[in-house]
Amino acid sequence: MTLYCISQSDTIESTLTGAGSASFVQGLVTASCCCRHSGALTYGQNENMDQNSKRPSEPKNSSTTWFALIIVASLAVCLFLVLSQNRKTLTFSQFEALVAETKYVDSFSEELEDGYSGKITIKTKGRTEREFVVEKPNDLKISDTEIQGTCFYYEKAKSIDGEPYGTRTNFTVVKSDSDSAPSINEQLASSNIRWQFLKPSFFEEYGGLLLLMALTLGLFYFMIRRLGGAGGPMQFGRSRGKLYAEEDLGVSFSDVAGIDEAVEEVREVVDFLKSPEKYQRLGGKIPCGVLLVGPPGTGKTLLAKAIAGEADVPFYSLSGSDFVEMFVGVGAARVRDMFQQAEAKAPCIIFIDELDALGKTRGGQPVGGHDEREQTLNALLVEMDGFSSNSGVIVMAATNRPETLDQALMRPGRFDRHVLVDRPDVRGREEILKVHVKNVKLDPNVDLKKVAAISPGFGGAELANLVNEAALLAARKEQNSVVMENFNEAVERVTAGLEKKQRVMNTEEKQRVAYHEAGHALVAYVLPNTNPVHKVSIIPRGLAALGYTMQRPTEDRYLMTKSELESELQILVAGTMAEELVYKDISTGASNDLERATDIARGMVTRYGMSSLGRVNFQPDRSSPFLAGSGGSVGGQLYSEVTAREIDQEVSRIIEEAVEKVRDTLKVRKQALVALTERLIEVESVDSEELKSIMDENSPGPLLVPGTNVKSETEAEPDQNDEEHGTDLNAAQ
Repeated sequence: MTLYCISQSDTIESTLTGAGSASFVQGLVTASCCCRHSGALTYGQNENMDQNSKRPSEPKNSSTTWFALIIVASLAVCLFLVLSQNRKTLTFSQFEALVAETKYVDSFSEELEDGYSGKITIKTKGRTEREFVVEKPNDLKISDTEIQGTCFYYEKAKSIDGEPYGTRTNFTVVKSDSDSAPSINEQLASSNIRWQFLKPSFFEEYGGLLLLMALTLGLFYFMIRRLGGAGGPMQFGRSRGKLYAEEDLGVSFSDVAGIDEAVEEVREVVDFLKSPEKYQRLGGKIPCGVLLVGPPGTGKTLLAKAIAGEADVPFYSLSGSDFVEMFVGVGAARVRDMFQQAEAKAPCIIFIDELDALGKTRGGQPVGGHDEREQTLNALLVEMDGFSSNSGVIVMAATNRPETLDQALMRPGRFDRHVLVDRPDVRGREEILKVHVKNVKLDPNVDLKKVAAISPGFGGAELANLVNEAALLAARKEQNSVVMENFNEAVERVTAGLEKKQRVMNTEEKQRVAYHEAGHALVAYVLPNTNPVHKVSIIPRGLAALGYTMQRPTEDRYLMTKSELESELQILVAGTMAEELVYKDISTGASNDLERATDIARGMVTRYGMSSLGRVNFQPDRSSPFLAGSGGSVGGQLYSEVTAREIDQEVSRIIEEAVEKVRDTLKVRKQALVALTERLIEVESVDSEELKSIMDENSPGPLLVPGTNVKSETEAEPDQNDEEHGTDLNAAQ
């Protein structure tokens, strides 16, 4: 899909990959822009994994919960014991009066319980005066500080059947410290009341100290657990790998679509773990490591989840960044600890996501410098295939930067198998869409083949986002099901961004934008070797786009020829040339057009040998084949200053030739340019059918059918513009 958009920011990051790269054509989204401010802005693709996939359940840290529950229960028990005791407090003078009134009677009767008699009355003052009776003290226990015992305690005004009703109640008396106070022991002896010394219990004597120690140790234990759980100082050398069970993931190979070749490669690993004798009887050995490489959002991590769901062995998962720490030796210690845990549960699988965070090429530090990451990588190399390598442990890893990985890590014996998880073709996209629409209510007229055809270059994450956007659009319109129109709108939304209906342009800018986009669409329509124009719009979209021209390929492409690149150049400069033709002036919106055109022209000269300088590659590419805007040439300029000047001149010549051809084409077809512009100003969007109608009505001569090098069967009648028509055809060819 090619997208020519009008934008309003200052910089753009555009990428032109090699002619032998599948991503050059399959993922090509070109932006040609016109804007209110200088420059342009590109749009990134949403690369989140399938949002409907379940996250593995993580083991919960229940020790903290149990610790808190134990503390609460202990406090509740202590509070219950304290509050549940029916205990009264008497003053020392009240107790002396009670002792003085109490006598021991030898003749026991029911009225004299335990053989004691005597009582005192205690008055309390509040809102009303109340009287309480204390009588029959018993079970006296005396310590150095207090006196404990039992007695009958009741309110004088209350009675049952006319008799006072009392209950056996514990009481406590705080002994007097006054030297003049008579000895309570003598008073008890004179009243013939029996008593005994009160020895403090173990809890009473040491309980406070033990409780304080328990709380201190508990608090210390709680803090250590929190620090350790958060990767604190107590857990520096421990691996952060998480062990997953099959039921935690709920993902199998049936949930992975569009990458059948990659699935077959890794399925063999799972099959070996389940039935090793099938391969060992012929002397075969399981690969020690499997490296998944590919662009972001193509399903590498999902494939690893499927392996974990299919394999009946322990599966450890962690990220390359989990080994990176600011402390010396921590990363290497974590690598060793991870393999120790894995070896204890062998056979098992270790999956390291984003391996490039850990395994980058060594040697980047100056002489005498130290890089902790290199020590971590060395530990990983030794554990994978060192003097005492771990048998039964299979290491799987995923990365989208394989060119940055150390060669010692990539060699056989460590990562024996490199599995490419590339962007799917049209059939693969259809299979992926079938997986993602399982829980979406589709209209019967929705054709997933057509949806796959209009989404070239989309990976698994982009397709999942596409289905979700279509469902959200249908829900926003309160539809009963998702229709094909929702998918078409979702494709535009994902590639070009959201519509900015509130962004109002003045009449002059709107007209300039319309001419700009009409120029793109007109040249794309009449040139050969181009994708058909799907839609032209001057509705602002995304962060900066003020308009766009969208082309959709009819099939997946993996190569581009010189003539196709030249046609691409002409389409890119057509917007600014249309402005120049009408206004005799250009706007800042052409910055993105010129930047992308310059990238293509420079690539034709320096990388593809498509210039008069010959079949020479002046700039070997060291960028990532999967990431846009990464890497670049290594070692600086590889040619002389004279050659650099010739390269610049050749780039300028190629662009100027494209400019002259487009200028001639627009002059001949100015009537169609004006008609298309007026229609855009009127309706803001023109589809492919309406574009064809406008071009047929306003074209003065024969057209070149896009994608071919032959004339259409319909020839215009000869008139005074025949000479100009020939110029147009020559320019197009």
